[in-house]
Amino acid sequence: MLILGKHTTGVVESLKSKTSLAVLACVLYTSASPLSIFAQPSQDVAPASVTVQSGDTSLAAPPSIGAQLSAQDPPVASNSKAAELFAPVTKANTPTIYAKPASSGSTEMDLRQLWSELKMNNPQLSSLRESYLSAKATVPQINAPANPQVGLVWSGMPANSPFALGGANAPSPQYPSGISSNNSISVAQPLQFPGKKSLAADIADTNAEALLASSESTYLQLGAQLSTLYYSALSSQKQLAVLKESVIRLEMIKNVAKARYANNAAAYVEYLNAQVAQSAAQADQFNVERQLHVALHSINTLVGRHSREKLVLRGDVRRAMSKVPTLVELEDYAENSHPSLKSSALQLDAARKGVDLAKKAYLPDFQVIGSSYTPRGPFSANNGAMFYQFELDLIIPLYFFTKEKYGVEQAQRNQAAAEAGNISNRQQIVLAVNTAYAVYEQAKNQTQFLRERQVPQADAAYKVGLTQYSNNGQGFNDLLTAQTQLRNLEIALAQAESNLLQAQAVLMVSAGKEPF
Repeated sequence: MLILGKHTTGVVESLKSKTSLAVLACVLYTSASPLSIFAQPSQDVAPASVTVQSGDTSLAAPPSIGAQLSAQDPPVASNSKAAELFAPVTKANTPTIYAKPASSGSTEMDLRQLWSELKMNNPQLSSLRESYLSAKATVPQINAPANPQVGLVWSGMPANSPFALGGANAPSPQYPSGISSNNSISVAQPLQFPGKKSLAADIADTNAEALLASSESTYLQLGAQLSTLYYSALSSQKQLAVLKESVIRLEMIKNVAKARYANNAAAYVEYLNAQVAQSAAQADQFNVERQLHVALHSINTLVGRHSREKLVLRGDVRRAMSKVPTLVELEDYAENSHPSLKSSALQLDAARKGVDLAKKAYLPDFQVIGSSYTPRGPFSANNGAMFYQFELDLIIPLYFFTKEKYGVEQAQRNQAAAEAGNISNRQQIVLAVNTAYAVYEQAKNQTQFLRERQVPQADAAYKVGLTQYSNNGQGFNDLLTAQTQLRNLEIALAQAESNLLQAQAVLMVSAGKEPF
């Protein structure tokens, strides 16, 4: 190890002249603030977009989950879908899971496009949509009339002639007067008391709409997860940029230390320490790249694509930091428009209608039977007069209304449970909005503090330390510490901005709306 000794004035002047170029390069480099990657674009220049691109190029043709919307007719309005929803299942309208072909190149998407892909291609949402259509298909079944019953009766057949259809009335020594036969054909039609079927169909339709609202709530929850992954990927990309910037700064420090060592103005250990710090910054990139690839694979899986498909995320972080409504506005919106509250309100409505239907069980049902009689067999020539019979049966609730009484009690208990669940759900939604808003405010304050105070101070400390060390100062450790602090604060700022955007997306989803 070389020990730094005394230097003459000529040596110092020589050192200054040899390091003047390095100092100039440092000044030119550090004059641009490292916050430029977070800066707001000017008005006359198109805003720069942040891109995140996967480095995996080994994918040839992976399967992908998708919808057949491009190959089918455009969707019609929801009020004219009855024929389509309740059409018989054929090969043409049977859903296909792996139907979307693999893309030939990288797919570039922003957050709005990712949400659209999520809504169309996510298997969980597809399952909920099919469950909703299945529930809607039960409505016309419940509202349809009961199936009629057709009966064929023949009687009075003599012994040893069980199928003597044409000779049932023929006299015999055993039966001199013949045997009377009442062969008949009857049609029975069960009928419920008016209003029972329509009310039951209305309850089934209300439950189906509640299932649809529940699926919309699941869509928002998956969208919040997608937004978190999206902004996490953008944060990883920013952190990679910061680490690359740190490697360049450490390269400059290493060159200055090398120049000073060549002029016997610094110890060789300073050059080695700068080299170790640069290697550590390069090693940190591996962990960030792994996080980036995991986020991309998770996004692909969430939007219904194969996890190894190429994906480019497009987004302007500063522009995404839009103005957020006040807490009172978000609470009011959530109480009126949140899909989860819509679902619970529909379930409560169905439970109240269920009480009305249970009370209708006290009312009798009917059965109408029409019969035609002939004195001959039904499959033989008719030699006698044919006559008809009309029968009206009344199906009354019997056994002291036991089933009906407990049916009404069960329906009332279900209504009470639905009312309590609706109140609890409303409380949970409002609490979630309040909690998300508090997290958003905290992330916003932290981001502003880092951007406006800590990062500029660390940048100024690094510039001063680099200038002093380049001009034969002795603060190498201070310079290295200032560079490390600047790198850590820049990474913290990237993470804080990502946390802010994630908190903003979660806040919007908690209120029941998309974060656009």
